[in-house]
Amino acid sequence: MLLLKRCLVVASLLLFSAATLAQVNIYSSRKEALILPLLQQFTADTGIQVKLLTGKDDALLRRLALEGMASPADLLITTDVARLHRAKQMQLTQAVDNGVLQQVVPVAWRDKDHHWFGVTSRARPIVYAPGRVAVEQLGRYEDLADSQWRGRLCLRSSDNVYNQSLVAAALIANGPEQTLNWMQGMVANLSKPPAGGDTDQLKAVAAGICDLTLVNTYYLARLQRSDSRVDNAVAGQLAVFWPNQSDRGAHFNISGMALTKASKHKQHAIALMEYMVSEQAQRWYADVNNEYPVVAGVPMPDVLAAYGQPKADTVSLTRLGELNQQVIKLMDQARWR
Repeated sequence: MLLLKRCLVVASLLLFSAATLAQVNIYSSRKEALILPLLQQFTADTGIQVKLLTGKDDALLRRLALEGMASPADLLITTDVARLHRAKQMQLTQAVDNGVLQQVVPVAWRDKDHHWFGVTSRARPIVYAPGRVAVEQLGRYEDLADSQWRGRLCLRSSDNVYNQSLVAAALIANGPEQTLNWMQGMVANLSKPPAGGDTDQLKAVAAGICDLTLVNTYYLARLQRSDSRVDNAVAGQLAVFWPNQSDRGAHFNISGMALTKASKHKQHAIALMEYMVSEQAQRWYADVNNEYPVVAGVPMPDVLAAYGQPKADTVSLTRLGELNQQVIKLMDQARWR
C-alpha cells in the first residue's frame, strides 16, 4: 500500500510537471483588454496556459535583449514591421517553418525568412475636414507637398515608426531624391510643429488647427466607437481619403508576432500563432483592435468597412523594415522633426 501511494505521488508530480510545460509566455505591446480575452479562449480550447506581459514596443525589445536566452518569453506580439524587423536584426527571434502560417498569411505581410507573421493590418490614409477640403483636391500622398496645403497640414514627428514605414514605402516607389523633396514640401506645409500622437492630429483637424493629416484608421475608429460624446463629435467632423488609388495603392502595415529565440515552449507557441490566424481569432482580434484581418475571406469590422475598400500597396513589408535606418536619416535631412 505504501509503495502504491508513493507511485501515485510520483505520477501526480509528473503530471503536474507536464501540465506546467503546456504554456506560452507572451510579451505584447497590446493592452491587456485588447488581447487577453482571445488568449483565454485559446486556453479554453487547447488547455495550454498563457502568461501575458504587456509593455511599450521598444521597451519589450530592450527587455528581450537584456534577458537573452534566459528570457521566459516564447512569443513577441508588437506593432509595425520596423519593430519586427528590428527584433530579427537583434537576433531575438527565430524562423518558424509552418505550413498553416505560410498558407494563410499573405507573402507581403510575413518575413521572407519566416521570422515574423502579420496578425492584423492597419492602413495610414489621409484624414481631412470635409467642410474645409473638397475631395477633388486630394489624390496621392505625394500631393501633400503641394503649396495649396501651406499651413494646413498636421503630422506626427519623424520618430514615429508609422511615419517611418510610410516614408519607406515612398522611397521604394519614388527613389531618395523625390522622397526627400516630398518630405521637405510637407514640412513647409505644416500648420504647427509635429507633436502628439495620431489622436492628437485628428483632434487638431477637428479643431481647425489644420485641415488634413496622416493617421492610422484605427485611431479614428476608436473615436467613433468611444463612449465619449466628445470623441464622437471629433470623429463626426472627419473623413477618410484613400490616396494613390490610381497607382501603387494606400499604405498598409501590420501588427505581428514572432517566436522568440529563447522560447522554451516552442510547440505550444506555434500552436498559438496558428490560432491567431484562425477565422475565429481574426474576426475577434480585428474587431476589438479596429484593424483589418490579414487572412483572406475574413470580413473587416463594420467601422472600417464604412471607410471603403481601398487598393492597398503590395510592397514587401520586409523591405520596409530593411530601409528603416536609411529612412530615419532621410527624414532628418528633410528637417522633419
